[in-house]
Amino acid sequence: MKVLVTGGGGYLGGAVVRALLARGDEVCSLQRGDYPQLQKAGAQLFKGDLGDPQAVIQASRDCEVILHIAGKTGVWGDYADYYRTNVTGTQSVLEACKINSISKLVYTSSPSVVFDGTDEENLDETAPYPRHYFNHYQRTKAIAEQLVLAANNDWLSTVALRPHLIWGPGDPHLIGRIINRAKTGRLRLAHSRGNLVDTTFIDNAVHAHLAATDRLGPGATCAGKAYFISNGEPLPMSALINRILDAAGMPAINKTLPDKLLYLVGQVSELVYSLLRIRSEPLMTRFIARQLCCSHWYNISAARRDLDYQPRVTIEQGMQQLEQYFSRLPL
Repeated sequence: MKVLVTGGGGYLGGAVVRALLARGDEVCSLQRGDYPQLQKAGAQLFKGDLGDPQAVIQASRDCEVILHIAGKTGVWGDYADYYRTNVTGTQSVLEACKINSISKLVYTSSPSVVFDGTDEENLDETAPYPRHYFNHYQRTKAIAEQLVLAANNDWLSTVALRPHLIWGPGDPHLIGRIINRAKTGRLRLAHSRGNLVDTTFIDNAVHAHLAATDRLGPGATCAGKAYFISNGEPLPMSALINRILDAAGMPAINKTLPDKLLYLVGQVSELVYSLLRIRSEPLMTRFIARQLCCSHWYNISAARRDLDYQPRVTIEQGMQQLEQYFSRLPL
């Protein structure tokens, strides 16, 4: 099977590319940068921007499936930048599917498309999209997800996956942010330290994408639907963060701030950064504050049933791999 992976240079995208190659698929990767390690692994690389439909059409020629993983992440920035990558880029992918007669599209979405700032406990896919979002990432990912699901028809089968907080060895996002903030003394916990949070180990996120690719097709149960993906092992936020720090050989964090104060700091920071037109991300935003204070864990029974998704690596097994990874890093 010939597959195009958008965002093959990213953490999840690169892992998916390697997994597809390992099982014998022919893989093309579209990304903005140069990633010689992917080419060395056997992938055919295309350098281009998702906002350019011709770049996507060229990269996906003769492909049977597109795994659309690329996207602009983060909690701060210009709406136009998020829209171009997340919405216009997804429209380019849908156009490429039509032009090149591609029959399957797996879209990497996010649970944040339904996050309204309140506790999400055992949430399933019946949860509606909220009326208001905290940031441009949430809004544009929700628009893109709806475009993908609405495009499901007799000739193009689509599915959206919502993996939550992907992490593992080499992760520059969740792990990287926690470690960097701890090193600079800027890491704090919310007073509501019992809020449960689920995450997704990288191998499990990859498994979900391959499972969706294999089961998707005309009339498939999963066609035209979105699925939450996680390890299915919710932990208190404080326990999760301190377990990550322990894996990195760093001391635990016990300093806390009241929930309302965290949110106020986020509000003021966003206001100041907007007025001064500061492009770098604020230390705190309303979205991050609510994520730190709320529970967010999901019911993954639909993914288990329709995709035959089964988490293969437990949180503890993942933490052991993380410890080994940090132990190999130069001091």
